Amino acid sequence: MTKIRKIQLNENDMPTQWYNIQADMPNPLLPLLHPGTKQPIQPADLEPLFAQALIEQEVSKERYIDIPEEVLDIYKLYRPTPMHRAYNLEKILGTPAKIYYKNESVSPPGSHKPNTAIPQAYYNYKQGVKKMTTETGAGQWGSALSFATNFFGIECKVFMVKVSYQQKPYRKSMMNLWNGSVIPSPSMETNAGRGFLAEDPDCPGSLGIAISEAIEVAATHDDTKYSLGSVLNHVLLHQTIIGLEALKQLEMAGDYPDLVIGPFGGGSNFGGLSFPFLRHNFTEGKKTRCIAVESTSCPKLTKGKFEYDFGDTAGMTPLIPMYTLGHTFIPPSIHAGGLRYHGAGAIVSQLLKDGLIEASAVAQTESFEAAVTFARAEGMIPAPETSHAIAQVIREANMAKQEGVSKNILFNFSGHGLLDMGAYDEYFTNHLLVK
Repeated sequence: MTKIRKIQLNENDMPTQWYNIQADMPNPLLPLLHPGTKQPIQPADLEPLFAQALIEQEVSKERYIDIPEEVLDIYKLYRPTPMHRAYNLEKILGTPAKIYYKNESVSPPGSHKPNTAIPQAYYNYKQGVKKMTTETGAGQWGSALSFATNFFGIECKVFMVKVSYQQKPYRKSMMNLWNGSVIPSPSMETNAGRGFLAEDPDCPGSLGIAISEAIEVAATHDDTKYSLGSVLNHVLLHQTIIGLEALKQLEMAGDYPDLVIGPFGGGSNFGGLSFPFLRHNFTEGKKTRCIAVESTSCPKLTKGKFEYDFGDTAGMTPLIPMYTLGHTFIPPSIHAGGLRYHGAGAIVSQLLKDGLIEASAVAQTESFEAAVTFARAEGMIPAPETSHAIAQVIREANMAKQEGVSKNILFNFSGHGLLDMGAYDEYFTNHLLVK
């Protein structure tokens, strides 16, 4: 029997709506709080930062939201993305589990991030916005927003976490290629940045600090809006096109997942794949386990507290009900820059608090061991963020082997590691930070 290694949808099969999990969650989200008054925030309070359409999506309880034709047209540059069956990995592990992965690395910037960058740029363009500002960790988000804003003639300024700016110089080159300007954060361009540098001139930066800088620029310039690549509800909404496609592809394969696994930084990666499957748990009685995999160096889900906290280090964002390590937490300088964030998005936090999803943490060395195993089995080189999901997949596949039970495992191959070879060099020469 011929093995079907890749399950590909046609363009006409691409979803035309995003799925909003807020319509089906057993318990509603707690409100965001105003950073000044500590009262529930109103949509109008967000207008200095975000395009109006994005604010409406942020608070929407509508189950499905139409994807604009202009966004669908750009999506078609790389969507629908393929799903692969990892036969070689299954064989190497000797597991009875079936392992599937959704390959989001085929987008032009090489990750899942354009799924929200494109609609965010589009809605800002429709509102007449001329400039956008954002932060980025490892550079996947910054490159995705630069890619997207370039289509709409919007200027894009990216504050990139300084340690990643130094570790991954070609991410900066990608952003420059798509007309994005890149500033290592903390910087001397903002009051927030200058303050952090005054406290620690050698500060390696964090996503929380970079967010503070990007928000300050947007809040003090009338022609500029802010964009976030994870955490917020509308961002996770846009990413559900991943899981909606995956549902169709697994149906084509005649399978349904027992486990859905995604790396976890702020929530968009994990939520994008898992939310459509969680809907079946909520409405059809399915029992799929959904596991968010974070880094042991930044373990907000596994060791953080559920409480109101700022999304940035300087305390400029609304207070978000989330699992957090504290907004002043500066994580170690691991290579998975997209996972170096102190908090978790409100939706994922509520789902974990309610016991509806699971969380796991993986150390950097284990993640790279898993990445090498995967690359030697399947040929594709994973990004460090993706490698955390692969490590959890290997854990679950080995457990299935020990138990002698077949399981269907689906994970999000959220980005390639072709610009992360310096990190692999450190792994092979035993210079990786262990934690």
